[in-house]
Amino acid sequence: MKISLFIKALIFTGASLLISPLVSANELDQLNFVTESYPPYNFKSDGKLQGIAVDLLLAATKKSSSLLTAPKIKLLPWPRAYNMAMMGPKIVLFSTTRTDEREPRFSWVGPIVPTRVVLLAKKSNAIVINTPADIKKYTVGAIPNDIGDQLVKKAGIASSAIKHVAKAASLAKMLGADRIKLWAYEENVARWFIKQEGLNNSDFETVYTLKESDLYYAFSKDVKQGTLDLLQKSIDDVKASPEFDKIKADYL
Repeated sequence: MKISLFIKALIFTGASLLISPLVSANELDQLNFVTESYPPYNFKSDGKLQGIAVDLLLAATKKSSSLLTAPKIKLLPWPRAYNMAMMGPKIVLFSTTRTDEREPRFSWVGPIVPTRVVLLAKKSNAIVINTPADIKKYTVGAIPNDIGDQLVKKAGIASSAIKHVAKAASLAKMLGADRIKLWAYEENVARWFIKQEGLNNSDFETVYTLKESDLYYAFSKDVKQGTLDLLQKSIDDVKASPEFDKIKADYL
């Protein structure tokens, strides 16, 4: 009897180990993935969602037996996507800069790639920022709830003193037209939009670094740890392979 029960226990444990990844993969397919236009990490081109973070996610979910495809990922304005991830349920937001302030608000999988959030200015304005106090001398543009917005507020800039605009393309044009003097944003993304708006990147410079960190996939807090662990392992596997180098080479 004891041997029989022992064998049954082994069979049950083995079956559980086999089923567990499948259950987690099924849960991955129940999640709602949301992102913003944040090239070269996530953006639409010719109607197709792509970018480093998109391609990494799709490669990782494929390894996890998930059925996720690019058309299932919603491209939304950042303020709306961020609030969705805060509220849940079952929301995944990317690409999200991981900070101390955001740490308790989400569960995290990643990192995707390193990131640098900066203040950009026109070279012709010869702006010098040595300390956060210097920022107060100038008009700053930012996207609401974006990491750049949060960091300039943390530096002591009142929300009322920041020009909030929902689209990065608009802020690029405003910076070029001197309607704002500083733009708080991720450096690579900002320069992508500057180029897209027909401006010359050589006319702009980084005058201050607000934060060096990493981009992550941020999950609403209701998502189960097993699902997070499964995706984390798959992302680690992709990043350790030549496939990730190829993904980055397509965009950088």
